[in-house]
Amino acid sequence: MFNLNIKNVSAEEAHKLINDDNEFIIIDVRTKEEYDDGHIPGAKLVPVQSLTMKLDELAVYKDKPLLVYCASGGRSPRAVETLANNDFKNIYHLNRGIGSWRYNIAR
Repeated sequence: MFNLNIKNVSAEEAHKLINDDNEFIIIDVRTKEEYDDGHIPGAKLVPVQSLTMKLDELAVYKDKPLLVYCASGGRSPRAVETLANNDFKNIYHLNRGIGSWRYNIAR
């Protein structure tokens, strides 16, 4: 399912990548309610249902590393596929979603 531009990462790997690279863009594809309940600090809310409408807005990040996540890894693969099919080059997918995240959460 995933192409070469996409890397599946664990929460531990994602946490390290984010801390090592301040260029990292984090995209939360859950609903606003889920996002408001708690999200990875610095994450941008782009619900999977509105992702295609926001592609122009997100285009400035095409060459930056992107971490995409949802609650458990069910919705984010669809978002990752959409981004990959629209020339986003450096996509990281958080395996098992924010449910696997054991670090700080922003509210």
